[in-house]
Amino acid sequence: MTPHLRLDTRGPIATLTIDRPAKRNAMNVEMWSALPSLVREVAADDGVRVLVVRGNEHFSAGADIGEFETHRRGAAAARRYSEIVHTAERALATLRKPTIAAVAGFCLGGGCELALACDLRVASEDARFGITPAKLGIVYSLTSTKQLVDAVGPAWARQILYTGDHLDAATALRIGLVNEVHPAERLLARAYELAEITASRAQVSVRGSKEIIDRILNGQHADDDAVLALYDASYASPEYAEGVEAFLEKRPPRFL
Repeated sequence: MTPHLRLDTRGPIATLTIDRPAKRNAMNVEMWSALPSLVREVAADDGVRVLVVRGNEHFSAGADIGEFETHRRGAAAARRYSEIVHTAERALATLRKPTIAAVAGFCLGGGCELALACDLRVASEDARFGITPAKLGIVYSLTSTKQLVDAVGPAWARQILYTGDHLDAATALRIGLVNEVHPAERLLARAYELAEITASRAQVSVRGSKEIIDRILNGQHADDDAVLALYDASYASPEYAEGVEAFLEKRPPRFL
């Protein structure tokens, strides 16, 4: 474990906090390596329904470039380093529970990669986004690049990757990199409001929707047995029965 990543749980909402303020929350190898086990804790906790990922003044300035001379010197070392980063990003992206990134300050490089691995991104007005391999002479992996293309489309993905320029929050909102932008003092309140709403909904619907959206993004174009099983399971669930009963009784549903 690392003191720079902290996992806290309150009711149905878990919070993963990136906490390395002296380095603007830059992610070192120790932090990348620790992240998958923290995500597995969230996955294994049946009481947790939503994960919020946040920083403090900054979300994350990306990978710690100070380590590149030691951990990324030469193609073989760079490949090992990239695999550690890729494993961390995939752990977050493939978590079956909904994830929300609360983004303030810098969200750059690997930090932006982590934000893109989340389902929803809520940003403060002072947030700044960028993916900067073109400034370092490196190439991002296909899966990480796909996360960007899925969010903003190929034209903006090209501009972001070709130039390495930073984007302000308003631009990030306009191109679909984030879902919402709020004043800094409202950011966390809104992120947790979304988390609470999502946690209160029928989880058979939320998790089924997440899986089907992921399948669409991975190229699936038609229902198959796995998708039909999700559909059938929803109608057989106690949540469906409660949802219909609540609607008929004109009251909010109480999903367990």
